[in-house]
Amino acid sequence: MSKDEPRVGIIGAGQLGRMLALAGYPLGIECVLLDKDPRSPGAQVAPSIAAELDDHDALRRLARGVDVVTLDIENVSIDALAALAGVAEIRPPVAAVAAAQDRLAEKELFRELGIPAAPFVAIDRAEDLGHAAALGWPLLLKTRRLGYDGRGQRLARSRDELEAAWAELGQRPAIAEGWVRFDRELSLVGARSSREAAFYPLAENTHRDGILVSTVAPFEDAKLQRQAESWLRAIFDRFDYRGVLTIELFSTRDGLLANEIAPRVHNSGHWTIEGAETSQFENHLRAVLDWPLGDTAARGYAGMLNLLGSMPPRERVLAFRGAHLHDYGKDPRPGRKLGHCTLLDGSRDRLLERLDELRAVLA
Repeated sequence: MSKDEPRVGIIGAGQLGRMLALAGYPLGIECVLLDKDPRSPGAQVAPSIAAELDDHDALRRLARGVDVVTLDIENVSIDALAALAGVAEIRPPVAAVAAAQDRLAEKELFRELGIPAAPFVAIDRAEDLGHAAALGWPLLLKTRRLGYDGRGQRLARSRDELEAAWAELGQRPAIAEGWVRFDRELSLVGARSSREAAFYPLAENTHRDGILVSTVAPFEDAKLQRQAESWLRAIFDRFDYRGVLTIELFSTRDGLLANEIAPRVHNSGHWTIEGAETSQFENHLRAVLDWPLGDTAARGYAGMLNLLGSMPPRERVLAFRGAHLHDYGKDPRPGRKLGHCTLLDGSRDRLLERLDELRAVLA
């Protein structure tokens, strides 16, 4: 690549880093990744530095060779990111990453911005467990840090179960969160540059054991779309945000509740690769480089199925009319996200029928 072509450094080279790098090639963007695994999904498609994510020397080497640094995972040392100040721009901002890393800080952010969420109690020591009973039973105990895909969470139906859950989680700083009875889980993916913000349609998500298994978009509800966009815009403004940000939501009888945010491209936005005019991955790169954002309109209806634990025979998937297969290049492991499939259709009802047919093929 010529010296005039932009370079984006990505901390983390999982499937998200891989798809960011692939989205950059048509735009003439070179992505350089950093990950401890030299065989990571991203390293298979783009130049990569093999090092721990908190290796200050390696991070500085990455930053010195690129125009901007971004992330494919939010669980990166804040001290390590802060050490890059003056070396390269970090987008999204470090403050937004710090808020998303800590469930207590995240809930306090929602409260500060007037965004409704489940009631919660901070649990820093055993004596705090008694305060959690005021939330009612059942409740969720969640570690404050390093919790994703169902990790670091326990359901408690009584004080005894809560104490057992606290012990199982290593008595680490946590929050107890009131149980939310919801009708469906939704998410909103948005992107922001210094000049503009753009929002994708709401997506409806299905989880199993805390792991996303499928997404269908758009979820068409104009009122909920406006509400979710206003919350995401408030978070954008709070941090002077750059890049893609996702907010996960519960839809209840009384309206939306915020669950958590992710300062990066998101699994529930994978449908945008084939299903939107501009994918979340391309728009993230555009946003962090402060380029004009692309159209976020949906191309009809899209369904995404995660491929967990093992990959189905490639020929069987490709024989299914209209199926778009994405293989992340990972070794099989129970519960591991190894790839995804996307289907598009002009009819939501027909899409749901065809997704059921595809599930049978993937089984």
